[in-house]
Amino acid sequence: MRIRRAVALVRTVPSLLFLLICMGAVYPFLMSPAFDPRPWGTLDLSPIYPGHRFDEKIGESWLTGDDCKVANGPLRGQSLAELARQYGRALVGEAAAEANRFPLLTKFLFPHEKLSVQVHPDDEAAQSAGHPWGKTECWYVVHAKPGAQLALGLKEGATRAQFEEAIHQQRAEQLLNWINIFPGEMIYVPGGTVHTLGPGSIIVETQQQSDTTYRLYDYGRARELHLKEGLAAVKEKARAGKIVRPAPVALGKSKNHRAPLVASPYFVVDLFELKEPQEFRAGSGKSSVAVLIAVEGCGAVEAGDSEPLTFAKGDAIVIPASVRQFHIRPQWALEFLKAELPHEATEEPSVRL
Repeated sequence: MRIRRAVALVRTVPSLLFLLICMGAVYPFLMSPAFDPRPWGTLDLSPIYPGHRFDEKIGESWLTGDDCKVANGPLRGQSLAELARQYGRALVGEAAAEANRFPLLTKFLFPHEKLSVQVHPDDEAAQSAGHPWGKTECWYVVHAKPGAQLALGLKEGATRAQFEEAIHQQRAEQLLNWINIFPGEMIYVPGGTVHTLGPGSIIVETQQQSDTTYRLYDYGRARELHLKEGLAAVKEKARAGKIVRPAPVALGKSKNHRAPLVASPYFVVDLFELKEPQEFRAGSGKSSVAVLIAVEGCGAVEAGDSEPLTFAKGDAIVIPASVRQFHIRPQWALEFLKAELPHEATEEPSVRL
């Protein structure tokens, strides 16, 4: 028995040493935003990125895509895909479905015109098409002009066949649920939901790490459609809608607050409003990487011996799962989203249209 235990310990030590080395190597990452041109985008991103001007329309600012790169420290210039393969669970955490792939894709969206009507597959449809997982997402409305709208799902009673016919007759928009949106709202969009965004808003999107998109209708623009794959992925009754936002909760006796925005099997997103320094500690359950996205104000993130990181509106910081404690010091005031994987089994959220 003692011999068996000794052998098991010897076999375990190298893996423990490797984990400790990895834990010591990762630190909070300030991400470089990757600006993606889209025909429905805008030249002016100043509401989020003051001073940024572009010669082509920008629709999205990617923050934690596979190809997004670190902007600070010894790992500067490396992509999240490279770091996930190199550091595994020390970066992504135990809650991630795969040890060597970054699990969350986050981005800002800047719709200046209507996006194409599209659908993303759920896990089952994606895996049948050879993809590792689907694309369930959520949208936090940072800004919205009066009258800003988005379309979410098919109208009550509309069928997939009727929707296909409407696409060919150039009236697909008529079968969609169009809803008004307002700043501070969170919208849940499970895979299989037909959707599109109208102009006049700025959105923070959090989703599974997938870019599988099937374009169903594009208002006559000369872009490829994916009707066969897309219609097969469409759900006639999708559980999409607005999350009923609860009242913010005070953090101890401070002036700081946390507002839970959405909890799902794929991600958990909270909104924090800080006016005083705040400590964050890893909770119970499975560990997870976290993504901090500043939507207003400025602050500094401090963790261990790493250099403090200043982040302001439009910036994203990745907190590796092995960083179990960190502090945030707002400069006057800071408002940010914290996105991570659920630490325990979580049901689909309740929504309303």
